[in-house]
Amino acid sequence: MRLASTKTAAALCGGLLLAISVPASAAVDAKLLDMLKANGSISPAQYAELQSELAKDQQAQQQAQKATADQIAAAQTKSADLSAFEQKVAWAAKTQFKGDVRVRQETIKIDGQNNSQDKDRQRIRARLGAYTEINPQVSTGIRIATGGSNDARSTNQDLDGYFVKKDLWLDMGYIDYHPTALPNLHIIGGKMAQPWVSMGDIIWDSDINPEGLAASYSLPISKALELFGSAGNYTLKDNIDGDGTQFKNDLRLNAAQLGAKFTPIDALKITAGGSIYQYQNDKDSAALAVNGNNTNRFRLLEGFGQVDFNGLAVPLALYGQYVTNNATDSDEDTGWLAGVKTKVFGFGLDYNYRDVQRNAVVGAFTDSDFANGTTGSRGHKLGVSYDIDKNFSIGATYFLTKADFAVASQRDADANTLQLDVLAKF
Repeated sequence: MRLASTKTAAALCGGLLLAISVPASAAVDAKLLDMLKANGSISPAQYAELQSELAKDQQAQQQAQKATADQIAAAQTKSADLSAFEQKVAWAAKTQFKGDVRVRQETIKIDGQNNSQDKDRQRIRARLGAYTEINPQVSTGIRIATGGSNDARSTNQDLDGYFVKKDLWLDMGYIDYHPTALPNLHIIGGKMAQPWVSMGDIIWDSDINPEGLAASYSLPISKALELFGSAGNYTLKDNIDGDGTQFKNDLRLNAAQLGAKFTPIDALKITAGGSIYQYQNDKDSAALAVNGNNTNRFRLLEGFGQVDFNGLAVPLALYGQYVTNNATDSDEDTGWLAGVKTKVFGFGLDYNYRDVQRNAVVGAFTDSDFANGTTGSRGHKLGVSYDIDKNFSIGATYFLTKADFAVASQRDADANTLQLDVLAKF
């Protein structure tokens, strides 16, 4: 009898342990209880108690499963909602806003004129651009800027006019296609930043943004050598000669450039290249024969270069450019510039001297500040800048020049300009 009781207790304990430890299904648990009741291992009261506990466990398990399922469903819904939202605002995550505001005090003094060109004024420049990656192969940019007129060479506006509001112009708007299959190739259409390399501003004022179609490409040959180039066709005026509306009758600029950057030693970097700027249908354009020019025929051949020394006590760069206009019959057809840049005690220094003959470059596009924006000029440009804080700087630029055509009645006139700037970027 005692042995039977011992067996019965062992069976009961084993059954309970099995029921607790084995994560069986509800059907298996119920069958096990029935078996224990049938062979007398548990009493009817114990059977009822265990059945009640089993029901509670099953209910708790179902509730936990339901809660887990609800959490998964909610997470999936949230993920789907977030994904849809991310798709809608993906452009914002890939868009950069950049701009700057510059306040300038400018003094211009030109000898031998009637004070109409002398200035002592305050000016402002404000620019804001949005630049977006449409997809890995396409990007675009739009920039607006101030400007007192539609002059391509300036985004400045005088602080004048009894507090009138200042005009904003479309300064850039372009699409840049850069296929992943050919890295470093950019095909650009619209109104764009200058796609060519410039080592001076006797041909192009830095504010000019050409309009048309261009391509640029750089080809790394080795760690010490990289080739670069660009080509483009740009529209200046539609149907300039009045002989029909065909594309061939437009005033256009065809431009091409080839160059190389090479580093013979770590402390020395050399950039050199050449450009051609060929104007099509320019013989019919009076707008090109301005600011000193007395020709409207232009095919500009340019050579440029810069040498950067990095192993000195201060950084140092020597740069220059040479240009000749071989489309004109004038003997005043060459221009050159030579300069030096460095940084000392936080001050950026940039000096160059230039001599630009009357028909060496297009007067409508040359630097608008040097010699009051005229060709037939020569002299010095000295710039000093200092970073007061991140993206906040001050600067001064002085132009000490001689100008043949800044004043109609006087050749070799002094034309001097002082600019004091405060610049904030964001």
